Amino acid sequence: MNNFIGVIIEESLENKNVLQKVRIVKTKVEQATKKHKTPWIKKWTLHTFEIQENQAENVAEILSESLDSVHSWYADFKNDKFHYIIFRNKVFKIDRSKPEQYSEVTKYGLTLGIPDYQLNFSSDIKEQER
Repeated sequence: MNNFIGVIIEESLENKNVLQKVRIVKTKVEQATKKHKTPWIKKWTLHTFEIQENQAENVAEILSESLDSVHSWYADFKNDKFHYIIFRNKVFKIDRSKPEQYSEVTKYGLTLGIPDYQLNFSSDIKEQER
C-alpha cells in the first residue's frame, strides 16, 4: 500500500466528522495572521494525517462536502504517485508525474479568492511532509 499524507485545517471544516475518518499523526496550532487572509478566525489548527490508498477517493469526497461553505478553503493529501486537492464540491486528482496538471488547480483556487502563495503546489515528493 502506498499511503497518503496530508494536512487539514480544522477551522476550514464546516463538518468535523471527517477527522474521524483519518489517522491524525501530528497537530500544530498557529496564530492566524494578516498574511493568511482569514480575519474571521484567530488560529489555524493544522492536522497532519495519513490515510490508506484504498480510502483516498472516499475521504476526498467527504472532505469536499465538509469544507466551509462560506469561505474558500482547500485540503490536500498526496503519495508518490497522486496528489488530491480538495475544494468545497470539487476534487482534483493530479498525476504527480504530470506537473502541468497543477495549473488548472491553481486557476480554480484563484477564482475562489484563495491567495496565490497558498496555491503553490509542488510535485516534488520531498515536499510531501511539509
